[in-house]
Amino acid sequence: MTAHAVIAIVVFVVAYILIITERIHRTKIAIMGGVLLVLLRVLPQADAFASIDFNTIGLLVGMMLLIGVVKETGIFTWVAIRIAKKARGDSWRILLWISIFTALASALLDNVTTVLLIAPITILIAEMLDIRPYPFLVAEILASNIGGTATLIGDPPNILIGSATDLSFLDFLIHLGPPALLILGVTLLVLRVVFRRELSGAFVDTERVLAGMDETKAITDPVLLRRSLVVLSFTILGFVLHDALGLKPATVALAGGGVLLIWSGTDIEKRLEEIEWPTLFFFMGLFVLVGGLEEVGVLEVLAAGVLRLSGDVGVLSLCVLWFAALASSFLDNIPFVAAMIPLLARISVSLFPNTAGLDEAAYAVYLMEKSMPLWWSLALGACLGGNGTIIGASANVVIAGFSGKTRTPLTFGNYFRYGFPLMLLSILLSSGYILVRYLLFR
Repeated sequence: MTAHAVIAIVVFVVAYILIITERIHRTKIAIMGGVLLVLLRVLPQADAFASIDFNTIGLLVGMMLLIGVVKETGIFTWVAIRIAKKARGDSWRILLWISIFTALASALLDNVTTVLLIAPITILIAEMLDIRPYPFLVAEILASNIGGTATLIGDPPNILIGSATDLSFLDFLIHLGPPALLILGVTLLVLRVVFRRELSGAFVDTERVLAGMDETKAITDPVLLRRSLVVLSFTILGFVLHDALGLKPATVALAGGGVLLIWSGTDIEKRLEEIEWPTLFFFMGLFVLVGGLEEVGVLEVLAAGVLRLSGDVGVLSLCVLWFAALASSFLDNIPFVAAMIPLLARISVSLFPNTAGLDEAAYAVYLMEKSMPLWWSLALGACLGGNGTIIGASANVVIAGFSGKTRTPLTFGNYFRYGFPLMLLSILLSSGYILVRYLLFR
């Protein structure tokens, strides 16, 4: 092993440990780790910049600009109040419809933004109806991560995987939508049984409380809402068609964000201030850290080691699924997936070499078709694994923070009791899906 390889491994491992222990902000660690690789001449500066995936960065920036305007309209508050009224104060119906809305919004926007906007409203409605918010918040965590699993833009791990593999928005929806829908349905049924006592109470003055909720006051700017919905609809259509149009998802997201910035007349300074710059720089530093491992050949050695365990794509897919799920329950799934992507790419090439002498484009199509079980296993494991613990995903941490102001705050222990078994159930269902759809009838 060369000195550069040792340095790259040490820098990556130390950075990873510091990131997951959260002793220092993860963005600071990612930036400094990437800079160290350049300073220690493991990675030339030009190669370090080239290792940054600007398709991922552009997609995130575009969606942040778009969501920054949409959230100003009050649409999320309007939806929450409408759900409470349609459910006529019935606890189970409120939980059911808020969970479905959370899952849908998480699939089409992103799960962190969704829970940031929907969780405070849920708590408010629950307290006004004298219902404990605890079951609703647990359901929102689970629904946000399950919904985010279904699309390319729903969860950061999927954005990373989509950008690295050129899998389209439609690919994600077709391949991950069905298991996400199944898992959401099963999860809601289990929650109804588990929380039957909490959801069975009769509440006094429900009609009066509901009558006091005025959803018309929730919409702060009807003109902005109409324009936002038009642009959001065309952006989602763009995601669906981006592969046929020959456009990258980042182009679609930036186009949607740019058009809405101009059409809405919003304050550009305010919108740019709201962009999550620490997240963007965290991704950039992370790409450089992984690029360092790739440059010195560490990933090739790891891929060879994995293939010595098994050369069967079915066994490897299930191993990836369960390992990703368990790791993502306790660790940050973003650096985990960033490290796994180049490793899976090398494993795929080793499993399916170009023995037929195909040209580069034809071989890329052949390779992706053959290695799909590996990529979908990684996406399912990393996204659904986040449901295992209260620290498993950013959306979980956000909701836990809001719950701290309620009568029954979410803690690691009381969430683990429900979240971890349901996460295991979702991975069991995912295993069956991977086996039946990709392996048994190949």
